[in-house]
Amino acid sequence: MASKVLDADTIIEHAKPIVHQQAHEIQPFGHVIKLPIALSEKACKESVENLNQILADTMTLRDLYKKHHWQVAGPTFYQLHLLFDKHFDEQVELVDKIAERIQLLGGISLAMAPDVAETTLIPRPPKGREEVPIQISRLLHAHEIILKEAHTMARIAADGGDDGTNDLLVSDVIRRNELQVWFVAEHLVDAPLVRAR
Repeated sequence: MASKVLDADTIIEHAKPIVHQQAHEIQPFGHVIKLPIALSEKACKESVENLNQILADTMTLRDLYKKHHWQVAGPTFYQLHLLFDKHFDEQVELVDKIAERIQLLGGISLAMAPDVAETTLIPRPPKGREEVPIQISRLLHAHEIILKEAHTMARIAADGGDDGTNDLLVSDVIRRNELQVWFVAEHLVDAPLVRAR
């Protein structure tokens, strides 16, 4: 069999990246593709919708932690700067787990900031810097919103036979958010630093 000899122009053309491509979406947002995961399409669709809400709120909480990490000030700066960054990283992990679960269920996960902003239930903070107690109060309120949703959605997933989503919500979302609430809320306890009352 004779080998095909390519001229220099053809070789260069094959090596050139094909940029500025456009095409139609292959799966519109809100549509679920049935995968062989032994769950009904109804259960998958319901879990995808619920998880996208949790995803939008988790992404918002994640970004709220980073905002406060950058803007925290005062005597507890160092401790809170590190704590907020740690919680940010943990929320990043949750975002990925939730988004991957949505995809596994045959759905499409929210991904872009404008879509998250339209969907989240967490109130938008001002652009400027706020005092530490206000920052912490905002974080606790955001956690509470997510926890209320997660408790309700975990029961819905369990009732629909979606044990994987139930497990994600209980084992990851609820437990991680509850632990972060504890670590953050303790900073609002009015306790003396040096001498007992």
